[in-house]
Amino acid sequence: MNYLIPANTKRGQLILGIFRPFDLILFGVGVLITVVFLAIMPLTSTFVTILILSPALISGFLVMPIPYYHNMLNVIIEMYEFFTSRQTYRWRGWCYKNGQEKK
Repeated sequence: MNYLIPANTKRGQLILGIFRPFDLILFGVGVLITVVFLAIMPLTSTFVTILILSPALISGFLVMPIPYYHNMLNVIIEMYEFFTSRQTYRWRGWCYKNGQEKK
């Protein structure tokens, strides 16, 4: 009995094979805020235009897929967890005495 398991089984659970529902909600909120700002505020200078477009650009950057991770948001979360967690690892082996010698 040989079983064939596809390598990308997780992609079948994603929307369009790329996005989680949270990713689309995050991107949608960023675009919605940008559209509201475009309707309300006048585009008088380049700085104001960049400032108004920044919610959509930032949310688009966060949900951008990258290799070996799901997206940039996951990379940032993993980096935060790595730098804020304990970096010294205690030995907890499978030995009976856990590294202590017999007396």
